Amino acid sequence: MVSVDLPKDEGGEDASTSALELNLLSLAGCITTIFALVAHKRRLTFESMEVDLEGNRSRGAPTLSSVGGRAVIVTTSDPEAVETALRITLRTCPVGVLYERAGIPVTVRSVILAPGQGHDERVAASPAPAAEELLS
Repeated sequence: MVSVDLPKDEGGEDASTSALELNLLSLAGCITTIFALVAHKRRLTFESMEVDLEGNRSRGAPTLSSVGGRAVIVTTSDPEAVETALRITLRTCPVGVLYERAGIPVTVRSVILAPGQGHDERVAASPAPAAEELLS
């Protein structure tokens, strides 16, 4: 069972995740799952992956107008190989395909870190511009 609620400014109690937030969680989960499958097939190893997404929605709009975020990947693998795996992931993630068909652009930038880099370095790391992938 999943509970959903609206934010207070939309008449809800903000007691749980909204349906749109749940949708973004689904997209982030899809990206991490598909990336793991793609990485395995490409013999690419990674220690961990975090996907942070933010949806943009105009006040009163029925759905999101765009999604942006980053994928933080901790690995010793070649950065080009990691970025290739992420591009393949973004093209084939089933939830991402739904966004594409709905005309909602999704931009995910990669941040590739070596093992042992701390959380502060992850937050401060700048995204690699070549890794940007736009679904639309």
